Amino acid sequence: MRASLIQIAVNEGESVVSRRARVADLVREQSGSDLVVLPELWTVGAFAYEQFETEAEPLDGPTYGAMAAAARDAGVWLHAGSFVERAGDGSLYNTALVLSPTGELAATYRKIHRFGFDQGEAVMMSAGDSLTTVALPEQTLGLATCYDLRFPELFRGLVDAGATTLVVSAGWPARRREHWTLLNRARAVEDQSYVLACGSAGSNGGVEQAGHSLVVDPWGEVLAEAGPGEEVLTVDLDPKKVAETREQFPALKDRRLGL
Repeated sequence: MRASLIQIAVNEGESVVSRRARVADLVREQSGSDLVVLPELWTVGAFAYEQFETEAEPLDGPTYGAMAAAARDAGVWLHAGSFVERAGDGSLYNTALVLSPTGELAATYRKIHRFGFDQGEAVMMSAGDSLTTVALPEQTLGLATCYDLRFPELFRGLVDAGATTLVVSAGWPARRREHWTLLNRARAVEDQSYVLACGSAGSNGGVEQAGHSLVVDPWGEVLAEAGPGEEVLTVDLDPKKVAETREQFPALKDRRLGL
């Protein structure tokens, strides 16, 4: 399976409309891949809190429409990162979309762990309450978003639900980049899964983004890592490697605590 992670530069000064069109074109350029992954809240910026309310859109809004068309044109599975969803009751969610190669909506995931403690996303958005997996022809994806990365129980739940590849879409700050790399490798090792971690570049809301998207194999080896700027990271994955790793080193079978 060939996966492409598009590390988008999300900078102030570029309009949402312009960035949406630009990213759709970047997705179309990945027609040789099977799966394309985008970062968290790339339409507005993960720290551009002042835009959350004004740029919120329904599930079937312009971001969904643009990404569905791009996935269909490229013939790829598309994890379209996340956007600010306005639900029917007016609540806001940090919602990820997965689209099929025909542009159909395959899954949604509302971010469970909101970042900000007593400000920003944590108070502006509602929390999701359901784990999400998506069955692709040769892999099952488990979805997580940014701050979720610090909660290993979420990832173990995804593995228990059948995930073999964990996809982390993020807008991770540069000042904690070492945590980003460490935690993604830890999730790969402890869950014996591929991890596709796609972050954003640039600066928004006064916060420099970490970039450095990476692909980690089930042994924790970093197969590829991006730099700090906008970049497309493309890696070929062996779907059999997860099962082989879990068979060679059957740590998951030795679990004693069902927590």
